[in-house]
Amino acid sequence: MLEDLNGLAVLITGASSGIGAAAALAFATVGASVGIHYHENRDGAEAVAAEVRGRGTEACILQADVADADAVSKCVAAFLDAFGRIDVLINNAGSMLGRVPVADAAPEHFHRVMDLNATSVYAACHAAVPVMRRQGGGNIINVTSIAARSGGAGGAGIYAASKATVSTLTRALAKEEAPNNIRVNAVSPGVIVTPFHDRYSTEAQLEAARAAIPQGRLGTAEDCAGTFLYLASDSLSRYVTGQIIEVNGGQLMP
Repeated sequence: MLEDLNGLAVLITGASSGIGAAAALAFATVGASVGIHYHENRDGAEAVAAEVRGRGTEACILQADVADADAVSKCVAAFLDAFGRIDVLINNAGSMLGRVPVADAAPEHFHRVMDLNATSVYAACHAAVPVMRRQGGGNIINVTSIAARSGGAGGAGIYAASKATVSTLTRALAKEEAPNNIRVNAVSPGVIVTPFHDRYSTEAQLEAARAAIPQGRLGTAEDCAGTFLYLASDSLSRYVTGQIIEVNGGQLMP
């Protein structure tokens, strides 16, 4: 039932590792062409691109600091130069930039986190939506977080706030673009074992999280991949828009 994804052009930000890389490989498996965005990890992006091509489809590599709205617009333009259209946009790039309590955070830290996680989503959508309108439709999948509902913990409050913004932008854009045949949804991962947690979480924090998960384990990037395919496929989810799909092993059941 995923035949409708074959031949689509899919742009994934933050695809050099973790959830973005797993999504890129999943789309390649069903025959989609993939734009692999990275910021600093070119080696990782090259490795993902090589594996995408090894699965028989096309890949291009795109570099940008998504905290810079102009750079995001140029990234989308470069993807269009490569593939001529944009069928699916996955706004996955983001980070915490350190665990800092809200009251202790400098304004510069707050704005950087918001730019990286939320302004980047606005900028990519701002660049891609006019193209999708001209095409007659498209699909946007944002990546939010379980922290958007829980408020985060251990100095993750600003990150949580930025992801809550992503969730609200998802719902707003879904309402605005439904008449243009553009569906907008979000994937909300729980605690997923990726380089993100290697940087920002201790073993004790991860063990505490694991203990709170009904499935009894932390998630993997591959656990998220199928949800992206589902949301991108009109044959599976054509009547789904404005939704935040939780992928967390039961840790949060809203």
